[in-house]
Amino acid sequence: MEILSAEQIRAWDSYTMEHEPIASVDLMERAAASCLRWLEARGWLERHFSIFCGKGNNGGDGLALARMLSGLDCAVTVYILEFGHLGTEDFQVNLARLHATPVEVIYIQGPEHFYPIQHGEVVIDALFGSGLNRKLDGVTEQLVQHINGSGVEIISIDIPSGLFVSSTSKGNTIIRATHTLSFQCYKEAFLMPENAAFVGEVTILDIGLHPDYLRHLSGESELLDAEIIGAIFRPRQQFAHKGNFGHALLVAGSFGKLGAAVLAARACLRAGAGLLTCQVPGCGYTILQTALPEAMLQVDPDERLHTSPPGELDKYSVIGIGPGIGTDSRTVAFLKDLLSRYRKPMVADADALNILAAHPELLGMLPPYSIITPHPKEFERLFGPSPDDFLRLEKAREKARQHQLIIVLKGHYSFVAMPGGKSYFNSTGNAGMAKGGSGDVLTGILTALLSQGYSPGETALLGIYLHVLAGDCGAVYWSQEAMLPSDLTDQLGNAFQIIRKRQ
Repeated sequence: MEILSAEQIRAWDSYTMEHEPIASVDLMERAAASCLRWLEARGWLERHFSIFCGKGNNGGDGLALARMLSGLDCAVTVYILEFGHLGTEDFQVNLARLHATPVEVIYIQGPEHFYPIQHGEVVIDALFGSGLNRKLDGVTEQLVQHINGSGVEIISIDIPSGLFVSSTSKGNTIIRATHTLSFQCYKEAFLMPENAAFVGEVTILDIGLHPDYLRHLSGESELLDAEIIGAIFRPRQQFAHKGNFGHALLVAGSFGKLGAAVLAARACLRAGAGLLTCQVPGCGYTILQTALPEAMLQVDPDERLHTSPPGELDKYSVIGIGPGIGTDSRTVAFLKDLLSRYRKPMVADADALNILAAHPELLGMLPPYSIITPHPKEFERLFGPSPDDFLRLEKAREKARQHQLIIVLKGHYSFVAMPGGKSYFNSTGNAGMAKGGSGDVLTGILTALLSQGYSPGETALLGIYLHVLAGDCGAVYWSQEAMLPSDLTDQLGNAFQIIRKRQ
C-alpha cells in the first residue's frame, strides 16, 4: 500500500473525479457513507453524536455524515466553527442538504458557544483534514482543547484536526482521537511514534478512488503488506538440499551475554539457513552445544571475548554480527579485521552498531548493501540526534543512500530505508515484542534469509515481516505481557505458514 502526501492524496481525488468520472460532492458522499457503515458495524447508532465541522471539505464530510445519521433517526448535533467565510462549495452544498433535516446546527464563534459534551456522547471531529498547513490558534485551539477535555470517545475523519500529514506537529494543539477513519491509504503521520497519542486506532476505509492513479505514481514510501511479501517469498523446491540454503556465520555472545547468541542462532536455523556456524568465546562452547546441537561452533581463543575472526571467511554465504559481543577494544579490532576481509553483504546489529558508532571510520568498511538494524538510540549514536520522527526518517533515507546500506530502523512501525531511495513501513507487530532479545531474534532471521539467496532488500522486508508476524502469533498464544523473545522463534513456523497460505 502506497503512503501518500497530502498533495498526492488531493491529486488522487482529482484523478478519480476526472477519469471515473464523479463529482467531488458525490465523492464526499462515498466518504461519509463509509464512515456510517463503520459506525453501524460497531453498534454505535444508538449513541448521541456531536459532530464538529470546519468549513472546508473535511467539514463537508461531517455534514454529510450528520445527514445520513439523521436519516437513520440517530441523535445528532452539529457544531460549525465560524471563520468569517462561506466555506468550500461542497461544504455549502452539504450544509443546504442538512438544513432540510431536523438536525440542530450550532455556530461557534467563541468560547461562549462551547457546550458541555455529555458522558456517553460520541464526538466526530471534522474540523480540519489533511490539507492543514499551520498550527491551530485562537478559538480553534480552544475548541480542540475543549473537545479533548470531554473524556468521551472521539472519532476523527481523515486525520485528527491539528495534525500535519508529512511533517512534525510537535508542540501543536491536536485532537486526541480514539479512532481515526482515513480514506484509501495510510498517511505518514499515522506511523510516527510522536503522534501515537493523537491518532488512536487507525482504520483505512475504501472509498473507490480510481486504481489507475497509482500506476502513474512512484511513491517514496510503501506500507508492507501481504501482497508485497507474497511476491518476495519463495517456497522450497522438492529436491532442494542444505547446500541450497547457504552457510551462515553468526558472531554473537560474550561472557554474561551468551543468551543473545542462543536467541540469534535459534532464529537463524528456524528461519531456514542450510548450515550455521556460530563464532563464540570459549565460555560459550558448552552453552551453544547444549542449547543448539544443530549449529556448528567456531570457538575464539579468548574465554570471554571475540578476538580472532575465522581464517576462511569466503566459505560463508553471509555473516551476521553483533548480538551480545560487547565493545572491548579487542572486539573492535576483531570487527575491523573481519570487515577488511569480507565483502559480501552482512547483517550488523546491537554491539556491532555500538562499535561502528564509536569508530565511525569502520562504517565505510561495511560491504555495500549490508543490513543494519538500529533501534532509535542506536541510530542516534550512529548518525546523531534528530529533533523529530520525520527528520529521523529523512536522515535514515539520506544515510542509506550515502553509505549504500539498508537501514532497518526498529520500532512499532519498523522503517526500512533502501540505498536507492525507496522506503517501507511495516504494518504489524505489538508491544509484547518490546523486550530485550527481540532484536537478537531479528538478526538471526535476517542472517538466515540472506544466506538462502534472497537479495538484501528482499531479506530486510521479508525478515521484519516474519519477525512481527511471529510476534502477533505469539501474543495470541501467550499474551503481550507474557510473551518472550524466544517465543518469536517458536512462532516462525506459523508465520511461514501464514505467508504461504496468502500467496
